[in-house]
Amino acid sequence: MDAVLEQKDDKILVKSRIQYEARDDLAPFNVSPSPIEQFRAWFKEALEGGKVREPEAMALSTATPSGVPSTRFVLLKQVDARGFVFFTNYDSRKSKELSVNPHASLALYWGEIHRQVRVVGRVERVSREESEAYYNTRPLGSRIGAWASPQSKAVGDGEVLRLFDEAKERFGAKDGAEPNVPLPDHWGGWRIIPDEVEFWAGKPSRLHDRVRYMRIESTEDQWKIERLAP
Repeated sequence: MDAVLEQKDDKILVKSRIQYEARDDLAPFNVSPSPIEQFRAWFKEALEGGKVREPEAMALSTATPSGVPSTRFVLLKQVDARGFVFFTNYDSRKSKELSVNPHASLALYWGEIHRQVRVVGRVERVSREESEAYYNTRPLGSRIGAWASPQSKAVGDGEVLRLFDEAKERFGAKDGAEPNVPLPDHWGGWRIIPDEVEFWAGKPSRLHDRVRYMRIESTEDQWKIERLAP
């Protein structure tokens, strides 16, 4: 049964009736030795047959040097042996926070299959070559938008559309033309290099399965794997 909302005085009370029932049992003895490989297996399952809508959507949390956090959703665009990659404007709030405090956490929630993944780690910018390779796969409008939007800055009504039209004219994107729109210097990718990865599988009575990988210090790809209490 879905969640039930109840209004009481000035409060909204959420009374959840959902019983989670992840298909498989999750335990330290039946996961991959590598969290990246385990993630790949789970992500492929989420993609199969459209089980999960937009499984690449992930909550990204960053923080200022003094520890003030902020969270927003971004799209996972690449997973490799080094970590998890997304792309954004380097002048945005998240990029500025990552530049001065190069640590972040990610969370992906796949409610349709009662699973979630949490990642904590260090961050680095991806190479310009990697950013350019992805940027060139984006639709024309998205490439122009990367030039037009002063991301995270306050703007007036209609200002973004005006900037977008100016960028279209600048690059000759009129009347169905498909011009070359180069990668802006202020746009590219970030990679989260995981030091901790947790896999969660929802189970009845809130007795969820949780398995956590912790990177063993001074090693490149060795992990301590342990079960966590729900």
